[in-house]
Amino acid sequence: MQFNVPSIVCEGCAKTITEEILTHEPEAKVDVDLKGKTVSVESQASEESIRQMIVAVGHTVA
Repeated sequence: MQFNVPSIVCEGCAKTITEEILTHEPEAKVDVDLKGKTVSVESQASEESIRQMIVAVGHTVA
């Protein structure tokens, strides 16, 4: 699943989002594209739960 996250501006943002997802879903594969401002996730979790994890660390999902 892929999310548009316009609030991603730096590696720190990418790391924070990745760590949050991996805390809840250790088996997930997370890829953050800084230029494209997208987060791609391969996980057993629902799309809504991943969206909530991104929002929980202060980012906006478009």
